[in-house]
Amino acid sequence: MDQRIVEFIAALRAAGVRVSLAESADAFRATETIGVQERALFKSALSATLVKQEPDQEVFEKLFPYYFNSGGPSLLNPQEDLSPAEAEMLKDALRALLGDNERLQQLLKYIMEGRNPSPEELDEMGRRAGVPLSRQDYQRQWLARRMMRQLGMDQEFQALMQELLERLRELGMSDRALQELAARLRANEGILQEQIENYVGMQLARQQAEQNPRQAFEAPDLMRRKFQNLTEADIQELRHQIRRLAARLRSRAALRMKKGKRGALDAKKTLRENLRHGGVPLELKHKIHRQKPKLVIICDVSTSVRPVAEFMLRLVYELQDQIAKARSFLFIDDITDISAIFAAHRPETAVELALAANPPGYYNTNLGYALAHFTQEFLDTVDHRTTVIILGDGRNNYLNPRLDRVDEIKKRARKMLWFNNEDPRLWGSGDSDMLQYAPLFDAVHEVSNLAQLAEAIDKLFDL
Repeated sequence: MDQRIVEFIAALRAAGVRVSLAESADAFRATETIGVQERALFKSALSATLVKQEPDQEVFEKLFPYYFNSGGPSLLNPQEDLSPAEAEMLKDALRALLGDNERLQQLLKYIMEGRNPSPEELDEMGRRAGVPLSRQDYQRQWLARRMMRQLGMDQEFQALMQELLERLRELGMSDRALQELAARLRANEGILQEQIENYVGMQLARQQAEQNPRQAFEAPDLMRRKFQNLTEADIQELRHQIRRLAARLRSRAALRMKKGKRGALDAKKTLRENLRHGGVPLELKHKIHRQKPKLVIICDVSTSVRPVAEFMLRLVYELQDQIAKARSFLFIDDITDISAIFAAHRPETAVELALAANPPGYYNTNLGYALAHFTQEFLDTVDHRTTVIILGDGRNNYLNPRLDRVDEIKKRARKMLWFNNEDPRLWGSGDSDMLQYAPLFDAVHEVSNLAQLAEAIDKLFDL
């Protein structure tokens, strides 16, 4: 671990963070005192000793996962819950589909068996993709995609997986087993991609530290650049990254589902079920957690919030297999139900169509009226299982904020969340009603950049 910390400090210095010998020594003393078992404490100790200025914190947050994330989460075993008969069906179907196709054999070992790539295998994939020859961080995503394509993660593989599921259905595999298998295969794709991206990021950081101590990572990470500061080219680049980001969020949600699948011991049900055994608890019963959230999303699409709404809707609908049900509404001065558009089209197409049908306006935002209309016509979309999310800056043009309608929705909802793209220091200034709305919500998240938005959406899947 000491060597890893030394490499991490070298990467920070290469990125332009000033770290003195005394501060390095402080970092070692702090980690020696608290240990490395508690990851959050370990990270806080390094941050407190190595970071002095706010801009440096962004660099720290960027590099820390490359050195201390152990390569990302482990792959799931898709065959874990299959019966012996179903496992045999899977082998037969794979033999029939693959034939002599050697190109996909290595990829299938990872995806189908839940086997993680070894460091040596990652090094070999990286060598073929040209990772050792690259020096620029902006090439990280491109190199990761190239490694995935060389491994075989392309349209041919996606078609093969779809054909595999159809063949298993024909062979008689149950719908439950098919759904579980499909979910784990999709999760493994995201996990494997995250492992490769972490590998590429760490290799680039090491090479920059060795090559030039001051030039690495000078370009700000687009994920952490405020939406209001993005150029059209930046937005276009982030649009390309949305599906990869969604795959990562999906893999994390699937891992949470796996961990919470069994649930807590249900003592009452266990006793009832074991009366026939004289009360001896031979068969344990558990309370199953229903973790897939049910969402109602109300998005401001006025000019100041529009880019955030686009990315939020894309992310949510790319995660549909992890969500029980979603209803979406847009508003500027009135509210519109756009759920049918997403039912009929792919997320990227649906977002484009929905936004085109609701062009931006200036100085006419009226959330109060939109909330009143929602409670009159769409309140039945909210029940005790529903999490309601309002995305907006809380600016209402000095009109009635209709706090009473927020209360009406809250009485029916499981949880109320607000995503605000504005700096919290501006809440309550001018025509902002945010300080009035905030106490009525269970949580308020700042989502001024894509990284914050992804983090807020990720929290929807917390157990």
